[in-house]
Amino acid sequence: MANVGRPPKYKSKEEIQEKIEQYFQDCKGEILKDDEGNTVFNKFGNPIIVGEKPLTVTGLALALGFASRQALLNYQGKKEFNDTITRAKSVVEKYAEERLFDRDGSNGAQFSLRNNFKGWDADKEETVTEGITIVNNIPKPNTAD
Repeated sequence: MANVGRPPKYKSKEEIQEKIEQYFQDCKGEILKDDEGNTVFNKFGNPIIVGEKPLTVTGLALALGFASRQALLNYQGKKEFNDTITRAKSVVEKYAEERLFDRDGSNGAQFSLRNNFKGWDADKEETVTEGITIVNNIPKPNTAD
């Protein structure tokens, strides 16, 4: 029986690295195949991925056997595991940053900002020229003298 509430005890950085790599692999999901084993594509021509999960520090902590994100961060304080856990967190942060700029992530981020923060796009200007709508939602600098 495992010790509930206690952090796991890893013997080496290689042991924890193996579990980190397994977490990243599990999050990738699998390409959907039809009955003949052919890849199934979406309407944009991209393979459909099933079982894909976003990388998170909390997910990483749970996959490594920690009860919480904070427990993982505390364990990171151990000198022999600091670099390994820091690199893993960097991969998670890179994933999150990339999602902000991809098609789905950017739309999601803008939707969240517009619907949760009043005035986020208050400076938005729309210009209609020959049937084309140009939206400028770049905030204007404060030009107070």
